[in-house]
Amino acid sequence: MNATTKPFLKWVGGKRQLLPEILRRVPRQALASGKWAYAEPFVGGGAALLAILDAFPAIPLAVANDLNPRLIAAWRAVQAQPEALIAALQALAEAYLPLSEPERRAFYLDQRARLNAAPPEGIAQSARLLFLNRTGFNGLYRENARGELNVPFGRARNPLLCDAPTLRADAALLRRARVTFHCGDFAEIPRLLPADRPTFFYLDPPYRPLSQTSSFNAYVRTPFDDDAQRRLADFCRALDRSGHRFLLSNSATDDGFFERLYAGFRLERVLARRAVNANPAKRGPLPELLISNYAPEDTP
Repeated sequence: MNATTKPFLKWVGGKRQLLPEILRRVPRQALASGKWAYAEPFVGGGAALLAILDAFPAIPLAVANDLNPRLIAAWRAVQAQPEALIAALQALAEAYLPLSEPERRAFYLDQRARLNAAPPEGIAQSARLLFLNRTGFNGLYRENARGELNVPFGRARNPLLCDAPTLRADAALLRRARVTFHCGDFAEIPRLLPADRPTFFYLDPPYRPLSQTSSFNAYVRTPFDDDAQRRLADFCRALDRSGHRFLLSNSATDDGFFERLYAGFRLERVLARRAVNANPAKRGPLPELLISNYAPEDTP
């Protein structure tokens, strides 16, 4: 990943800390051949998407998906209209930064209410999402049961509200790689890809909680429970039968759940730092699983 190509949002479960382990295990020869497509059914903040597309420019096309319509609208805005998005963010910055802290809080709450009151599409809404991500508490994205963003004001003194170089670099990379962004269920992704083209899937679903009080699923309206994890495992087995390759990350629980679910595939434990947590003492490193259906290649 070059100096300016990086995630433009801070997102719960982001993979920047795990990237070296992911990149070490991707099927390098396949991705460098120009014959394999790339798919990410749970794109989130997109650290893996951007890193893999940057490292393998021969990838001819890619599909990125997420259930969050605001997130996908923002990705589409960055890809298609980066200059309009930059202008909208600069306007928000000019209005926000000179304010006192009480005025900033009121401005933040007004922008949050505007985000929640309107459909997700449009430059203004995507700019609000990025603004709220930089000014909300700890860079969280969290929804209530009605699908409304409910993250409180964050009090950052001098947030970078418009990272124009990153937005431009991300836009250029997404256009070069011909990325299609989709908002829907992960099982819909294969129909968006050419039937005759092999695809490498990186899957980063909402993690199964290590304990009853550590669930990342609390940050989204729709839970990803054990039944969803089982459905995802069935999906991965279907990918394997179709000749695709997949690499999946999840939490390394001690109850053998994933070992049973992915029996017959390669499972490895690695350590990764969890960067988003209200309690700094709980930000890692913690064990994670990397699951794949192919043998690792020799890497530099």
